[in-house]
Parts: sequence; structure tokens; C-alpha cells
Amino acid sequence: MTVLSLVGARPQIIKEAVLNKEFQKAGIKEILVHSGQHYDYNMSDVFFKVLDIRQPDYNLNVGSGTHAEMTARIMIEFEKVLVKEKPDIVLVYGDTNTTLAGSLVGAKLKIPVAHVEAGLRQKPKDMPEEINRIVTDHVSSLVFCPSQLAVENLKKEGIIQGVHFVGDVMYELFLKMKPYFTYELIEQLGLKENSYIVCTIHRDFNTDVKESLETIFKELSEIAREMKVVFPIHPRTRKKITEFGLYDYARNLTLIDPVDYLAMMGLVEKSLCVITDSGGLQKEAYWCGKRAIVVMPDTGWRELIECGWNRLAEPGKIRETLDEVLKSEKVDYPKNVYGEGDASQRIVRILQICETDHNAGAVKPWR
Repeated sequence: MTVLSLVGARPQIIKEAVLNKEFQKAGIKEILVHSGQHYDYNMSDVFFKVLDIRQPDYNLNVGSGTHAEMTARIMIEFEKVLVKEKPDIVLVYGDTNTTLAGSLVGAKLKIPVAHVEAGLRQKPKDMPEEINRIVTDHVSSLVFCPSQLAVENLKKEGIIQGVHFVGDVMYELFLKMKPYFTYELIEQLGLKENSYIVCTIHRDFNTDVKESLETIFKELSEIAREMKVVFPIHPRTRKKITEFGLYDYARNLTLIDPVDYLAMMGLVEKSLCVITDSGGLQKEAYWCGKRAIVVMPDTGWRELIECGWNRLAEPGKIRETLDEVLKSEKVDYPKNVYGEGDASQRIVRILQICETDHNAGAVKPWR
């Protein structure tokens, strides 16, 4: 059995690396293709050291461009690889233009496509990531869902065959990396456990409009009068603070440069709670047992909102929502929302079963 994985961004590289270990154990040949959409193979990165991430077999070198230009270039170059390699299945990850392009090419060549992290849905429906998710799910033969809500989302769209709740590969990664979390930064910043907040804000809808960013920083400044707010600041956010003249509101915050994953998880694990507009950090806070205020109009990880663990908050409502979270009755920790930390094993078992059925001439080997 030959699996061809297509990646194009750092989170996809990491997910593929987790799956690759299971492919090796199962004796499955995997061909790795990088689209070049975001080429950041940094071999000094902590993930590369711990996961022993390998270089891709192919790099399509598509570079940047409009959505149409990028998707078209990936499709043209990726088709050449598929025609040459003739894999049994194409594996795509997440919601990037790379994911969309790879799924379309695989489907049109009648090669089964499997989508890892399928079934996520988020408003507004015209956002590029949402379009990529929906199209990819509908042309895929196998869809691997990180949560039960993702399964339900697909059912509403008529996708019921080839659907598997396997859990989140990133939860598996979290568990693999947990023994390596670092805590030196907590001591360096003079922080006490459960007495500070970790905050990250970087989304364009929060940073690129002065009124929104000013409102957010006013609220964070008020919160920081009562407890420390540790803010690893994204370059985009730092640039906009300077451009909009908002540093007066940032004085009360503990601004630090971005930190690596291990230090960030150490910070979150010992914090009181999290304020963020990061998709990944919403889940990582949950895995650390911390609640999060999500500064977004909607999130692809709605299961954590629906169970009451995380809360959505628009600018101007962050302080109010934080007070409600800290002063409200205790919310029971929702267990196994994203599976049990064995997503890669489940995915590999399903691929093996489907391939066995396919070779046996099953009527519907994939979907």
C-alpha cells in the first residue's frame, strides 16, 4: 500500500510527521509532497528534533500568489506527481489551498482522497478556509473527524459514508510533547501558578482595524490591573500597536517575544486561563485543563463552546466574559472531546481495512 501525503503549511507538516511514525510501524510506504505554499522546513525547530521530521520527497515550489494562482499551480504540479507515482490513496490535511488543490486533483484522477481534520465548520461561509474544507470533504472518499460534532456537521450535508471519528492528531502531538514542556519562563517572569492569564491576539479582523485592536487592549489593560497578563506578541500585532499608537494600553501587560511550543505550553499549563484568537491554542488550553476566552465571532472548534468550557467574546466583551468564567459555577471538565490520543493509529487501521476490502473487490471499498 502506498500513501501519498500532501502538505503545505507548518501544522500540516507536524500532523504528517505524527502519522508517518504509524505508517512506518505498519509497513506502509508514504510519499511526502510539499506544495511550497508556506515553505518553512526549519530543522532547528523543536518539533523537528522531537518528531524527527523528514524532508519531503517532492517540493512543488509554488510560492505565494492569489488564491486562484496558488491553487492552480499546485494542481498542475501535483497532477504530474500523482501520474508518476500512482499511489493507492492521497492524504490531505486541514483547510489550506494546498488541501483543496490536492483533493481536487486526486478526485479527478479517481484516486481515493482521505481528509485528516474533516468536518469542521465555521462562519462566515465565504472565508477561504471554510470553502476549502467543504469542497475537500465532499470530494473525499474517507473523512477523518477530530470530534463527534464534526461527524454531525457532515451528516447535515449528506456525508455519512466513509466518515470516521478518529480524534485529533494534534492531541496526540500534545501528549507526545508534554514530557518536554518547559517552565523556566514562569520563574523568569516572576509568575505564580494559577494567578496569571496567557493572551495571544493575531487575527487580521482583530488587529487590522484600529477600533477593534484599541478596544481589545483597553480591556486587557484593565484586566492587567488585577492580575498579570502574559502576552507573547505576534509580529503583526506589534506592528499594528505601533501604527495605531496603542502602546499606552500595553504598558500594564507583560509583553514578550513569541516563544516556542514547549515554553508556551508550560505557560498555559500553569496559568489561570487563556484569552486568544488562535485556533490551536483554544484546544491546547483545554488539553492543559484551562478555559479559554475566544476573541472571534465564531470558531471551527465549536464543541468546546457548546459544552461550556470555552466562551466566545467580541471586542468590548472580553472583560465581562472573563469575569463570568472566573466567578461562575465550576464547569465539569469535558473528557475525550478530541479522542484518546491515538488518532494516527486509528487512521492507519482504517486505511488498512479499506485497502483490504478494495483488493477483495468490495462494492464500495472507500465510500
